[in-house]
Amino acid sequence: MLEHIPAWLGHAMSGLRAGADKLAIVQLGGNFETLDLTSPAFAHEARLPPRFTADGEGVSPPLVWSEPPVGTERMVLIVEDADAPTPQPLVHAIIWGLEADAGRLAEGAIVADDAGDAAGRDVGRNSYLREGWLPPDPPSGHGEHRYAFQLFAIGAGAGDAGATPGRSAVIEAITGHVLAAGLLIGTYSREEEAPIGPVGLSVPA
Repeated sequence: MLEHIPAWLGHAMSGLRAGADKLAIVQLGGNFETLDLTSPAFAHEARLPPRFTADGEGVSPPLVWSEPPVGTERMVLIVEDADAPTPQPLVHAIIWGLEADAGRLAEGAIVADDAGDAAGRDVGRNSYLREGWLPPDPPSGHGEHRYAFQLFAIGAGAGDAGATPGRSAVIEAITGHVLAAGLLIGTYSREEEAPIGPVGLSVPA
């Protein structure tokens, strides 16, 4: 949708950004342990390959993370665009109830799953109120956008976010129950010189 905004308007809106201070990982606060979150497809703060955006196949990128702390009951993933020209970051994906020992998500794994799968994992609603991965599509000329992949290890006592939850329900459910968090930033822009950065660590298939 945002790819259809003309470049001149994108330039005019360049100062209008949600802001990194409104990301879920900041909003949740606290002294968390650190999860090492990486991708074999791109390095931290490097450009996302077009394959994962609205300019390519639009599939979700692969992710890999370190072992969560003892006491972790589930993992939660929230992906947001900190630079969207909106009052709040644009939500690109939510996964609620990832298995604590999952350790990774394969490429293309963030897809609509209706009311969850047999393992209890549920893909929540993005900012377009749809399940699944919302491919990055920043306005032309708006400059670089930072896509924040935020992974949380959740301990006992977290609330129930419900089936196909949105961001607010997830934040409310996990507040006060985050044991560890990991952050991976991928960038993307249109109509600007921005070569693809180095890839992250490779992992076996």
